[in-house]
Amino acid sequence: MTLVDQFDALVAHEDAEGGIVLRHEVLDTAELPDGEVLISVEYSGVNYKDALAVTPKAGVARSYPLIPGIDVAGTVAASSSSQFAVGDKVVAHGYDIGTGRHGGYAALARYPAEYLVKLGSLSTAQAAAIGTAGFTAAMSVSALMSYGVAPGDGPVLVTGATGGVGSLSVDLLAGLGYEVVASTGKSEAHDLLRDLGAAEVIDRVPGPDEVVRPLGKTHWAAVIDCVGGKTLAYALSTLKYGGIAAISGLAGSADLPATVHPFILRGVTLAGIDSVQLPIDARRMIWQQIEGQLLPLHLDRVTRDVSVLDVPDVLKTIIGGGVTGRTRVVVRNGF
Repeated sequence: MTLVDQFDALVAHEDAEGGIVLRHEVLDTAELPDGEVLISVEYSGVNYKDALAVTPKAGVARSYPLIPGIDVAGTVAASSSSQFAVGDKVVAHGYDIGTGRHGGYAALARYPAEYLVKLGSLSTAQAAAIGTAGFTAAMSVSALMSYGVAPGDGPVLVTGATGGVGSLSVDLLAGLGYEVVASTGKSEAHDLLRDLGAAEVIDRVPGPDEVVRPLGKTHWAAVIDCVGGKTLAYALSTLKYGGIAAISGLAGSADLPATVHPFILRGVTLAGIDSVQLPIDARRMIWQQIEGQLLPLHLDRVTRDVSVLDVPDVLKTIIGGGVTGRTRVVVRNGF
C-alpha cells in the first residue's frame, strides 16, 4: 500500500463563542498522534458519545481541534509492531479514541498496538456496524451469562431497546434463547424489536403515573439497562431474587433514585459495563466471543449506512434521540 503525506478528515474546532464547528479538511499525516500502527480507515460509526464530542461544554472531548469518531475499522497500512502486519483487518475503539486523540472520521488513523483488535472472520464493515454499541451489548450479555442467568430463568428486560446497545442486546439475547422483554418509547419500532426476537415489547418503564417502590412485584431474571434514572430504579426494584442488572448508559439520567432494599433483601447485583477502559486482553476476548456465539443474527436489519460527509447532520439527530439501531459511517472513498 502506498503511503500518503496528506489525508481527508472531519475536524471539530471550537469557535470564539465556545461553539463547535465540524468541517472537512485535508491534514498532514504527521498531525496524527504517535503509535506503531497506521490504519487505512474504511468504516466508523455514529454513537451518542460522538455527538457529545461535538457538543459545547459536554465534557467529552478533551481538547480541540479533534477528529471525532470513537469507532475505527480498517486495514493496516503500516506497522512497526510484530503483532500487526500490513493488510491485517483491525478494529479499534475505547480509550481516548475520538475524545482525546483523533478518531475514525478520517481516511487515516494511527494508534498504539495495544489499542487494536485483529479481526478474524468478521469484515471491517461488520465490525463497524457492531462498534462500541454492539461491543457494549456483548459485554452486557456476557456478564449475565457469567453470572449464571440461563434462558429458562425468566424474562430479561432490555431498556432503551431501540438504541444501538439496546437493539443489539435484544438480538443477542433472543438468539441465545432468552425470553426478551424490550422497553421503548418509540411505538413505530415495535415491529423491528419483534423481528429481532423480542417476545414482548412494552412502553417505557415505569409508566408516567407509576410510583417506583423500594421493592416492587418481581418480574425479571435480569436487566440490561441503557437508560439510568427512574428506569433503572424501577428495574432494580422488580428484579427477581438473586437477579442482576447490567448497566451501561444514562440516556435518561445519571441519577439513581433507589434504595438499598433490592440489594440487601433480594440479593440483587448491579454490574457496571465499561467499554472505554477495558484492558486490551479482555477486549480482544470479547471480540472473539462476538465472532462466535455473540455474533448478532440481525446486524443488517439494525444497520444503516451514511457517507462520512453526512455525519454532521446525523450527529444532530442522535443527540435528540432520533436514531434507531446502528449507523455505520462509510469512510473509504467517502470524501
